[in-house]
Amino acid sequence: MPLYHKLGDFPQKRHTQFEKPNGGFYYEQLFGTEGFHGHSSLSYHVHRPTQVKEILNSYSVEPKIAIGKNIKSLLFKGFELKPENDFLDSRKAMLVNKDCIIGLAAPKESLRSYFYKNADADEMLFIHKGKGKLRTMLGNIPFEYGDYLIIPRGIIYQIEFETEENRLFYVESYTPFYTPKRYKNQSGQHLEHSPFCERDFILPNELETHDEKGDFLMKIKKEGMLHEVVYATHPFDVVGWDGYNFPYGFSIHNFEPITGRVHQPPPVHQTFETATFVVCSFCPRLYDYHPKAIPAPYNHSNIDSDEVIYYVDGDFMSRNNIEQGHITLHPKGIPHGPAPGAMERSIGHKETQELAVMVDTFRPLMITEEAMGLDDGQYYKSWTES
Repeated sequence: MPLYHKLGDFPQKRHTQFEKPNGGFYYEQLFGTEGFHGHSSLSYHVHRPTQVKEILNSYSVEPKIAIGKNIKSLLFKGFELKPENDFLDSRKAMLVNKDCIIGLAAPKESLRSYFYKNADADEMLFIHKGKGKLRTMLGNIPFEYGDYLIIPRGIIYQIEFETEENRLFYVESYTPFYTPKRYKNQSGQHLEHSPFCERDFILPNELETHDEKGDFLMKIKKEGMLHEVVYATHPFDVVGWDGYNFPYGFSIHNFEPITGRVHQPPPVHQTFETATFVVCSFCPRLYDYHPKAIPAPYNHSNIDSDEVIYYVDGDFMSRNNIEQGHITLHPKGIPHGPAPGAMERSIGHKETQELAVMVDTFRPLMITEEAMGLDDGQYYKSWTES
């Protein structure tokens, strides 16, 4: 996160004594990423954050691969994913490689009976349907339709829904999420040409501090396993923290599209980057204004990346028969572009109301059995002229 943020109380000098009002000391914890090199925060706990009472069940949650080496363009009907009560049970991996997991979730109930921590991956949750609050050890973040939630690895969290119909698109990344380097100056401030700025981020607030002992169930994801661990104290016992490593939100509706006289390439829509993939936001915008402009995207070959698009809302001008919740995969090694007739149809149009999230991975993606259960079976033929 490019911002310094703080909540609650903490000592003026780091790594020094921080006394409780009634005697004793608070316990400092460094919460960092990329060893001691990346972004970090220092948090101060009522109890030692190291107290594990018991390790219960451990079981595999590794995705089952249906296609390991793929050349076929695919379309998955995401809204056909059946809702499930439990937050983690509802999460279904669709596309995976050594760098990330891309999936869908349709949880019906809030996560309140246990706490969750992803020890391997930073998480990006995109809220397609639903409203509520992300509750974390470093503070709470309200969310609604169109919000990205970026949750660094190791963050302990629960999620509280005000709604029963909830649809999420998510990405787990084994390298941290950042905003694109080209949008920032050398000290990390977003520049004037950036399509968003620091004012747009939704920062943690409402720090919960629980001074409770007991049995607190934590589910920790690590190396494809889910471990059920019992903590001796409430995980939300932080009295204060400061730093640069914390969860935050960003609304796709606050992305300000970059347009030009002729069609702009996908990187102008980039919202986040990691070392192994990028995330782009396609938002309502004016079309190109050259008198001979073709608003539809030009055909292009995926030489270096697999392209995944999650369709959120609006009219998807470049494709036919695309609906909300659909996911398309355009794999590297074969060109793709507008559906037949879409280029001609686009000429003369002045704007689009489309809303979509794109993930371009630098390594090929494998397709899971869960994804194949949502496959339309025909998409790869959709460029053939009848």
